[in-house]
Amino acid sequence: MSIKINTLEIENVKRVKAVAIAPEANGLTIIGGRNNQGKTSVLDAIAWALGGDRYRPSEPAREGAFSSPFLQVTLSNGLIVERKGKNSALTVTDPHGNKAGQKLLDSFIEQMALDLPKFMQASGKEKANTLLRIIGVEEELNTLNAEESRLYNKRLEIGRIAEQKKKYADELEFYPNLPQAPISASELIAEQQSILARNGENQRKRQRLNEITMEKHRIGDEISRLDEQIADLTARRKRLAEMYTNIANDEETARKTVVELVDESTAELEESLRNIENVNIKIRANLDKERASEEAQEYRAQYDDLTAEITRVRDEKTALLNNAELPLEGLSVADGELCYHEQKWDNMSASEQLKVAAAIVRKLNPQCGFVLMDKLEQMDEETLQEFGAWLEKEGLQAIATRVSTGDECQIIIEDGCIKNELPAEKICKAWKAGEF
Repeated sequence: MSIKINTLEIENVKRVKAVAIAPEANGLTIIGGRNNQGKTSVLDAIAWALGGDRYRPSEPAREGAFSSPFLQVTLSNGLIVERKGKNSALTVTDPHGNKAGQKLLDSFIEQMALDLPKFMQASGKEKANTLLRIIGVEEELNTLNAEESRLYNKRLEIGRIAEQKKKYADELEFYPNLPQAPISASELIAEQQSILARNGENQRKRQRLNEITMEKHRIGDEISRLDEQIADLTARRKRLAEMYTNIANDEETARKTVVELVDESTAELEESLRNIENVNIKIRANLDKERASEEAQEYRAQYDDLTAEITRVRDEKTALLNNAELPLEGLSVADGELCYHEQKWDNMSASEQLKVAAAIVRKLNPQCGFVLMDKLEQMDEETLQEFGAWLEKEGLQAIATRVSTGDECQIIIEDGCIKNELPAEKICKAWKAGEF
């Protein structure tokens, strides 16, 4: 059972002369009035009474008062909280008359309920951390956020390198119709030498033909001379004739071989050798472009892998929050900030902000069933009604102030008192501390 404020009495605190209020147990109790009449002083007094000296005003006593501040708050659990006397000493009395102190109050009163502006003015990240802490996923989500940040930064760097590699590859010139690898000069020289060797062999064969031809002529001449001596040299002529026939056959064979010979040109190789370095420069440029393109593709693949990892981490974060017991339907954390129905804090309406804050107060300490709210003039009357209905539905008590004297205000503060309850003159002349 959450604890509410049943009644409160305030005397001589800041701008308050004397105020006694019994707020609604559930829903919205609005304290209205013009500026500088004591509305906010009522909230400050409650915070001081229940929250301890950390909420003590710098100048607690009302200016011109003849007696010390007096505060009394009766809670729904039967506790009576008082601050009175010269030092505004705290007294906490339970239903059995036993005395206690601030420690007991701190056990069930959520500090945020007394100082809602502190939460309202916190950064988006601080609000988000508050929510994550109370639903018990802060540490795990922080781990996921750190992992996401690491992956994101790594992906950012990889993406930058990939873009640089691609830009470099795109700027490199490409030469078509060239070999994949640089040409070897030694291979060209070896091929040239091979051709020259074959051409040399052809020349040797040509020389041999000349030699054979010359030998044939010499023998023919010798035969002519021997013909004059036929009678004496018949046998020799026969041998020489045979030799002639053989030589003639060799000549024909050699001639046929020589006719078929074709000398190979080394001009193309000599041109290639002259241009080999220029060609190789282009080939190496092509290889550089190919390597740069491959590196760019590799980094892009790494970038895509990291994107998938980031998506996985974000899905885990979403699942973690979806499975958590949130204090208000529609609450979430996105990009490290508190969101309500996918809207960040600065895009929420005033009523949505207060609804979120009230829900978080309840979640922080379920025993604390009330919250103090200042400056509700930012809401129109319809929104006020909707907000009050939501509070009542949720079983929450809200004591709020509003610069207004309209019917939406249950209580109107005027010159430090409740309007029309006691004339201001009477209060100033006959009022006694602790009495109304």
